[in-house]
Amino acid sequence: MSSDFSRRDFLRYSGATGAAAFIAATLSACSGGPASTGSVGSGTNKDLITAVIGYGNDQSWDPTQTASAFAMAGISHIYEGLLDTDPITREPYPALATALPADVNATSWKFTLREGAKWHDGQPVTADDVVFTFQRVLDPEANVLVGNFFKSWLQEVKKIDDRNVELVFKFPFPDAAPRLTIAKIMPKHVFGRPGAWDTAKSGKTVGSGPYRQTAHNPKSNTSFEAFADYNGPRPATAKQMNWLTIVDAAARVAKISGGSAEAQIADNIPYANVEQLKQQGLSVEGGAGMNHMFLMFNTGTKPFDDVRVRQALHYAIDKKKLIDVALKGHGTASSSFLNEGHPDHKRASVVYDYDPDKAKALLKEAGVTNLTINLMSVNVSWIVDCLPTIASSWEAIGVKTTLEPQDTAALFAKMDQFQDYQVVAAASNPNQFGMDPDLIMRYNYVAGGLWMKYAHYDGGKDAKALFAMMDKATEEPDKAKKIAAVHAYLDVIAEQAVLYPVVHTELMTAWDPKKLSGVRAQPYPGINMLQAKRV
Repeated sequence: MSSDFSRRDFLRYSGATGAAAFIAATLSACSGGPASTGSVGSGTNKDLITAVIGYGNDQSWDPTQTASAFAMAGISHIYEGLLDTDPITREPYPALATALPADVNATSWKFTLREGAKWHDGQPVTADDVVFTFQRVLDPEANVLVGNFFKSWLQEVKKIDDRNVELVFKFPFPDAAPRLTIAKIMPKHVFGRPGAWDTAKSGKTVGSGPYRQTAHNPKSNTSFEAFADYNGPRPATAKQMNWLTIVDAAARVAKISGGSAEAQIADNIPYANVEQLKQQGLSVEGGAGMNHMFLMFNTGTKPFDDVRVRQALHYAIDKKKLIDVALKGHGTASSSFLNEGHPDHKRASVVYDYDPDKAKALLKEAGVTNLTINLMSVNVSWIVDCLPTIASSWEAIGVKTTLEPQDTAALFAKMDQFQDYQVVAAASNPNQFGMDPDLIMRYNYVAGGLWMKYAHYDGGKDAKALFAMMDKATEEPDKAKKIAAVHAYLDVIAEQAVLYPVVHTELMTAWDPKKLSGVRAQPYPGINMLQAKRV
C-alpha cells in the first residue's frame, strides 16, 4: 500500500462522513446495497442478534484509517484499545490495559497488558503489538487518519517487556485517557506483513475483543460470533450477530416492522417513521450530539474569499424552517461549532441567527451583486431534504441558487482533482472518535488536512494564526485556562465561517424491547451491542 493518504482512499475509508473528515461516517450512508438473506428466521433464534445499519459496510475496516459508521461500530466489538470508553458516558475504562493511569497529569504513562489476552487467531497479545500500532499512528509517511488525534501530544510508545509499555508525552495531556480508545491495538504478526494494510481496508479483521468476525460481504452484511478466549471487562452477550447494511430508508424500516420483523434493532431511523414505529411497540430513542450539516466554502474563489460573503450566506438561512420541515423538529440551530448539549459548549461571539436584512447588508458592504451559487452536496437523504430551504433562503436575499446533490464519491473525486467549486453541504460527526473539543476540532481544522486544502484555507495567515491558537490550547495544562483558550479559537472559527455547522441533528435508533434489552441509543452513527441481550 502506498504511504500517501490520498483523498480517494480517504473517501473510501470514511464511508464516503462518512466523515470525509471525512464526511463523517454519516456520509457512508451513501453506499451500501441489499441486505443479506443470511439472517432469515433470526426473529426466533435467541442466540442471534440481527441488526440493520443504515450505512455501507464496504469502506475501510482499518481502525487507523476509517471513519465509516458501519466499520467503526463493528471495530468497537472486534478490537480493543489500551483503554476503551463507554459508548454513551464516554468514561474510560481499562481494556487491554489492566488499570487506568494513576496520574493523568504525568508526562509518562505506563500500562500492563491483561494477562491471557489473545488475538482471534489464538496468538498472545504482546507489547510488540502495542508499539507496532502506535508506530503506525505516529508515522508521518503513513499519515493515517487517527494520527491527527495523537501527533500533537504523544512523543512515542516504548516496550518495557512483553506485557508492559510506556507512553511518553510531549507535555501533560490529561485528555489522553479517553482518546486512547481511538488507537485500537492490532496484531503485528498479521498486519506487519507486506500488503496487509490493504487487506485491513477490504475487511480483514483480527482483534482481541469480545466478538470475532465470521463473514464479511460488502454491500450485504457482516457477521460476528462470541470469541471464546476473550477474558476482558465486557464479554459478548450474544453467541452470534448479523449486521445487515441497508442504506435505503424504506427497506431499513421494513426490516424491523411488523410481526415478522427479521431484525431486532436498526439505526439511522428517518424522522418521518418515528411515530409509526412507536405505535408498533418499538422503542425509538435519539441521541443528540455533534451530528451536523455544514457548509464549506472555496475561499480560493471569489467572492467566497471575503468573510462577509460567507457570513451573509449563513445569516440568510431560515434555520427554524429547515428544522421544522426537513428534520421534523429533530435538530437545533448551531450557536457554536460544538453542539449545545456538549459540556464545553459556549455561545460563540458570532452566531448566525436568521437575519436576512443583515445578510443583504453584508453582501452590499462586500460589493457583491447578482451572485449565483451552485450548491453541491452529498446525497445523504436528510441533507438533501435540507437543500430546498437553503436555496429558498438564498433566493430571498437575491442570490440565485442551483442545487447539485450527488453521490459522495463523485463529489469528492471532483475535489480531489481540484476542480472548481463554490459551496459544499455535507454531514459530519466527530463524536465517533470522542468528545473533547481538541479532538473534535482537529477532525476538520488541521494544518495540511484534507478539509482545509479543499477550502483553500490552510496556507493563509488567518489559518496559521488559528492553528497556533489551537496548539496553544492543546498544551495548556490548566483545565479552566484550556477551555477558555478553546472558546477563543472557536470564536475565530465561527467568525471565519470557512467550514461551519448550520444545524446539529438528532440520530434515532429503534429496537424491539420484547426481543432485546440493554440497548442505549448513541448520539453518533452506528450501534453498540456490548451490553445488549436477546430476551
